[in-house]
Amino acid sequence: MYHLLSDFLKVTEEAAIQALPWVGSGDKNGADQAATSAMRNQLNQMKMNSVVVIGEGEIDEAPMLYINEKVGKGYGEELDIAVDPIDGTTPTVEGKDNGIAVIAAAPRGSLLHAPDMYMEKMVVGKEASGVIDLEAPLLQNLKAVAKVKNKRLDELTVLIQDRPRHADAIRIMRDNGVTVELFQDGDILKALLPCMKPDKYDMLYNIGGAPEGVLSAVAVKCLGGEMQASLKFGNEEEYNRCLGMGFADPKATLQHQDLMASEEGLFVATAITNTVFLKGIKMESTKYRTQSLVIDNGMKDFKIVESVKEVVHSSTL
Repeated sequence: MYHLLSDFLKVTEEAAIQALPWVGSGDKNGADQAATSAMRNQLNQMKMNSVVVIGEGEIDEAPMLYINEKVGKGYGEELDIAVDPIDGTTPTVEGKDNGIAVIAAAPRGSLLHAPDMYMEKMVVGKEASGVIDLEAPLLQNLKAVAKVKNKRLDELTVLIQDRPRHADAIRIMRDNGVTVELFQDGDILKALLPCMKPDKYDMLYNIGGAPEGVLSAVAVKCLGGEMQASLKFGNEEEYNRCLGMGFADPKATLQHQDLMASEEGLFVATAITNTVFLKGIKMESTKYRTQSLVIDNGMKDFKIVESVKEVVHSSTL
């Protein structure tokens, strides 16, 4: 599947470029439609016979890139595709940071079909892989990570989204001297920091979107880290929906292998606006300059790719 890496890069680059005119527009629907259409068009030019498992919603909710939609030319690689044409739609249309176009892929049948609901997530880098247990108390996990990284608790740094639902977790960490780095948006990329910058970040603990969790899980596995997760139900309807999607026990803790049941995978994200380590699109005369994060398990590392593309056409508001 790695021979398709450059094609997947084109997918996210084009989605990001088509979203650019909508930055600061306030129009979430317009931005999402532009990015989704561009992403789908590019995917359908690829030599693959693949299925969207994380997408824009069910077939009755989304006209394109819906769950179970087949993409590609109908022959070639058989893959599970997870997409988010714009992760961070709200900050993007508000003209703020943390808007990306992102895609992940793995062999057919290996990615979790995650419902659109909350998911509790815990991520650590390679050094702490194998020592976390989401079913154990948060403090126990922090102590385990500190021990394996030869640190004191007050030397740990944990990323967590600045939301009221995290108040108890933040209190536990701060009461034990852990440095808490709060963020507002973009938990897909934030989840990668314990793997990409292990000297600075020791863990991500967050309750965010389940589809975004699967996208992160692919990159984290390719980087040698570990992610565990658990679905969080807002009501009985969400629980029953999981049963209908084939979850034997929707309340069970999801190990990394449950999120991604393959050692093969790739992840590509192109920045629309500035992110923690990617620069947003720059328009220079008749050219777009983009920055993308590229990860696959073959390199066991990441690289940042800068591309320059001629302006052929642009979306209009």
